Amino acid sequence: MRWLDMKKHQMKILFQGDSITDGGRGRNEDPNHILGHSYAALIAAKLGHEYAEYQPVFINRGISGDRVSDLYARWNEDAISLQPDLISILIGVNDAWRIMDGLPHGATDRFERAYRHLLAETREVLPNTALVLCEPFILNVGAPAANWPEWKAKLDYYSEVVRGLSKEFNTVFVPLQSVFDEAAQRVEPSYWLWDGVHPTYAGHHLIAEQWLKVVRESELDLFF
Repeated sequence: MRWLDMKKHQMKILFQGDSITDGGRGRNEDPNHILGHSYAALIAAKLGHEYAEYQPVFINRGISGDRVSDLYARWNEDAISLQPDLISILIGVNDAWRIMDGLPHGATDRFERAYRHLLAETREVLPNTALVLCEPFILNVGAPAANWPEWKAKLDYYSEVVRGLSKEFNTVFVPLQSVFDEAAQRVEPSYWLWDGVHPTYAGHHLIAEQWLKVVRESELDLFF
């Protein structure tokens, strides 16, 4: 894995995913809104402040409703062409949702094969770009609660897939399901994921806190 040092150059960090990452981000260059209100903005706020002298660049290209196949379809424009030093990916719940709802988009489960294609191409074209894969997560409230056993089985499978791909492609893996499970023991699940899928402000803080902890402890040694 590439050894990264934010202090050597103006590092570019890209966040990719669905609505959880999107966070209502701006679609223009207004710096007050461009990162939205998701965990990506919280991470960028903290690191941007800590390393202001090095002026790191943070980019959010999450799109609400995306599945991993949608990410792959726009990967040239929204990842490869940006030449980031690090790409963080959080994806999967929409793949499961389409299948759970019996929609045409979910006629076949392309999660693993599309994710592998995306990572293989990234490693080939951007061999020096570090990768951080975040585990998809849900809680037993809202949409998942209506069919909890199937939702849980599907997300458990996706978690295994992401963990396996992380090892296969030598990336950093950020576990998140256990973080939300533990939080839901502290206070009701909807406090963290208001509909069982989308985080509240407190839920986004959980993601950001875990992301920073895991990446800082990884061999990337990115923020020390």
